[in-house]
Amino acid sequence: MRTSRVLDAIDKARWSRGTRLDGLRCHSDAGSPFMSVRYGERLAEIGAVPSIGSVGDSFDNALAETVNGYYKAD
Repeated sequence: MRTSRVLDAIDKARWSRGTRLDGLRCHSDAGSPFMSVRYGERLAEIGAVPSIGSVGDSFDNALAETVNGYYKAD
């Protein structure tokens, strides 16, 4: 995925919901489009805050969570 595609999605949300989206938290993985300077600047423009999951864990992965759940069950 390219950074421009991510920025386009933010712009579409901005167009449909208003110029400022104060309090919006944008959670993403640590992929390069979400780590770019342009992404952070665009979020700051609309009042949103980036939230990035930790690297190397499976807590954000639904399939891995399901498998982990099987092992946690007694």
